[in-house]
Amino acid sequence: MHSATPQAQVTDPDDYKVKEANPELGERWLNSGSYGGRGWMSSERFTSTYDLVEQTFYLYVRVVKAKDLPPSSITGSCDPYVEVKLGNYKGRTRHFERKINPEWNQVFAFSKDRIQSSTLEVFVKDKEMLGRDDYVGRVVFDLNEIPTRVPPNSPLAPQWYRLEDRRGGGKVRGEMMLAVWMGTQADEAFPEAWHSDASSVYGEGVFNVRSKVYVSPKLWYLRVNVIEAQDALPNDRSRLPDLFVKAQVGSQVLRTNICPTRTTNPIWNEDLVFVAAEPFEELLVITVEDRVHPSKEETLGKIILPLDTFEKRLDHRPVHSRWFNLEKYGFGALEADRRKDLKFSSRIHLRVCLEGGYHVLDESTMYTSDQRPTSRQLWKPPVGILEVGILSAQGLLPMKMKNARGTTDAYCVAKYGQKWVRTRTILDTMNPKWNEQYTWEVYDPCTVMTLGVFDNCHLGGGEKSATGSAARDSQIGKVRIRLSTLEAHRIYTHSYPLLVLQPPGVKKMGELQLAFRFTTLSLANMIYVYGHPLLPKMHYLHPFTVNQVDSLRYQAMNIVAVRLGRAEPPLRKEVVEYMLDVDSHLWSMRRSKANFFRIMSLLSGMINMGSWFGDVGNWKNPTTSVLVHILFLILIWYPELILPTLFLYMFLIGLWNYRFRPRHPPHMDTKLSWAEAVHPDELDEEFDTFPTSRPQDIVRMRYDRLRSVAGRIQTVVGDIATQGERLQSLLVWRDPRATGLCIMFCLCAAVVLYVTPFKVVALVTGLYYLRHPRFRSKLPSVPSNFFKRLPARTDGLL
Repeated sequence: MHSATPQAQVTDPDDYKVKEANPELGERWLNSGSYGGRGWMSSERFTSTYDLVEQTFYLYVRVVKAKDLPPSSITGSCDPYVEVKLGNYKGRTRHFERKINPEWNQVFAFSKDRIQSSTLEVFVKDKEMLGRDDYVGRVVFDLNEIPTRVPPNSPLAPQWYRLEDRRGGGKVRGEMMLAVWMGTQADEAFPEAWHSDASSVYGEGVFNVRSKVYVSPKLWYLRVNVIEAQDALPNDRSRLPDLFVKAQVGSQVLRTNICPTRTTNPIWNEDLVFVAAEPFEELLVITVEDRVHPSKEETLGKIILPLDTFEKRLDHRPVHSRWFNLEKYGFGALEADRRKDLKFSSRIHLRVCLEGGYHVLDESTMYTSDQRPTSRQLWKPPVGILEVGILSAQGLLPMKMKNARGTTDAYCVAKYGQKWVRTRTILDTMNPKWNEQYTWEVYDPCTVMTLGVFDNCHLGGGEKSATGSAARDSQIGKVRIRLSTLEAHRIYTHSYPLLVLQPPGVKKMGELQLAFRFTTLSLANMIYVYGHPLLPKMHYLHPFTVNQVDSLRYQAMNIVAVRLGRAEPPLRKEVVEYMLDVDSHLWSMRRSKANFFRIMSLLSGMINMGSWFGDVGNWKNPTTSVLVHILFLILIWYPELILPTLFLYMFLIGLWNYRFRPRHPPHMDTKLSWAEAVHPDELDEEFDTFPTSRPQDIVRMRYDRLRSVAGRIQTVVGDIATQGERLQSLLVWRDPRATGLCIMFCLCAAVVLYVTPFKVVALVTGLYYLRHPRFRSKLPSVPSNFFKRLPARTDGLL
């Protein structure tokens, strides 16, 4: 089995848009416990607990244990296991060696849509090392007699069944405890059950196809304030040391600056900030080092501290500092005599605390799903509930080759706040149906939920990639839902295109069908949240630098990926990185163009407004110009109407735009992302590794292109700086004649404005600006000519 490059057909631009879907949501239950096409209720009973998915039915078989099994006549012992057979589907438990009273407690689930038999057979077999396994006995069930369990009823109690001969010839020795019932995916046995649609999976792959709910580790910022050290003597006593402190927590290493004064009692007073996760497994390692040579550093002292001994701070109040004795580096058990000769110990002064008042960012700030502080004591009550039904996917492209044909084994991952969910893997289909529903508490509506679809490449066969390394789960696509764009209490059912940017261009990998509902709990709390800061107050009282935020986010993402990768089944690193947008900060010519045109679209409104005023002043439409003159005169005569008129105008615009409000949540826009018209070389540059792995001539060409783009940006920035410096030079006498004229004009203007009513000044200014074109000149105005003649600091540039 190896990966296949998905080939997408040339699609219509409408295929990139979100489409309305009409799934049959809600719960429908069996009538009188009967099976098959008979006995299904024609009416539907909708509930509020599992009403965002299409109801699917499963036959559940819980194999609990067996007792008094007969030993084999050949070996004199019994190595039992259970095989559950329904039509062509077979599931089996693990086997026990030499045990006549085994306990399995395993659940099997058979999809009702794939049932092709009217009887269920449960066999007990004795595993043989050579030859065929022996039959011990069986239990047979008629599917028409199987009861239905309707939540929230308690689970069906298992019962003891006597084993009978395989040919139905009578009872044999041994009993088996079983429970058999018909239920839905809402059953609590569903996530851990063996599923018939994953019957081809074996080994470790059995765990990798199950659905799972994960919780991100609780992350803290660890702040280490390095104050000073005493008696840090260098190994070479003939020189004064250049000292700095290096701190390490796990794989995170930070260091202070070198003390500017050469001394054995250095002072730094610098903060080093790390990310730590509960439970605190790492240690804080502090070393004082001496820069002997630019390429050589010597360690003078070291101390190792466990993280759980430090104080947890909830606000900005300082914690107590402490002195720690440093262990002389290099003193081991064989140097006991030399240690006795040491009459004093170096020590270091630290202030260390775990910050509970910050929110530890582990995802892109543009798509954050949680903004609560680390400490639960500071959490506010939730403002709403988000319910998401992950229904299905349609038209997925083949992601790998298996048995000489393309196939996809898809699963979906959803992330919001600290809770991650992973659906079960649906094998070998381009149109998987999950129909799984999950719920999250919402603490801030201005957050984003992320859903991703992946191809499972870990089904128990020791899969390898084309390069021989361990296989990675492939990305099929991603969907983001911003909660603030949702109407409260409305059920959204839409089909989202799964778009992935690849080196050949943008590809539609299929569609993901979702149903979700955002329920608000309190209108007052919601209004309060909109006036509250986005992040906890510590981010504003003691903010981090931009470089610190980027570095700490990368470290937090690594910790989350490692912890979730240790779960069962693991949420692998490539999945976590894709969901958290780990590469969103890397350079991309495409993203730069997209952001530039986003700015231009914002400025276009101001530009259009300016051109409209220009048309009014030039009397392009005399009727409009006359009406603007009348409105201007009214506002001049009654200036107290200016602000009310402005707010009323904004209210009317908003009311008018309500008719054109979006009918569905926004989705990834290929035009806005500049993904449709991107040059292939720019895409190749975006997918290049860091540092680059491309040939030298391609790197040189891209560098020259970057220089040309940077040259244009440099020119624009220079022009902006020139205009600002001209404004600055008005009153600094750099051009004595211009400054003299400016201050005389200011004096005359002050006198005139002092004696002239403000209404008159505003009226004259407005009428002058709106004067008819026959009173205008095509030459630049006097103030413009004067301003352009002012000096700038460009003369001082090399």
